Amino acid sequence: MKNTIIRLNPPTLPNAGEMGYSQISIVEPGRMAYISGQVAWRPNGEAVPECLAEQMRIVLENVRAALAAVGAGPHDVVIARLYVVDLTPERLEEIMPGFLTAFEGAQPCVTGVGVQALAAPDLQVEMELVVRVPD
Repeated sequence: MKNTIIRLNPPTLPNAGEMGYSQISIVEPGRMAYISGQVAWRPNGEAVPECLAEQMRIVLENVRAALAAVGAGPHDVVIARLYVVDLTPERLEEIMPGFLTAFEGAQPCVTGVGVQALAAPDLQVEMELVVRVPD
């Protein structure tokens, strides 16, 4: 399969590759998918766990399901946006190991945004994606 996303970490910017993401993604023309923010809600309506890392695990399950629904995988993600309630370096450290594992070394562009609240009071993390759908 032809690589349709080129990842760059130019020396004039901080080396994001060392942290598991890219500063720049160049996308070949093609179909794009915009995946709504995924949270720790499950299809069966199970309760949202209180633990941030556990919520991130469920978010990533939902992200994988959404990617599969459009015939894509982690290497097709152009950018991932993470919204985290009360974002601190410590809370970021709780969610990044799962993120890095789930993205299988793909290193998409990543934006982390600290927010006061999400769609429901029990939610702590949300991820939305822009994806280049494979041909």
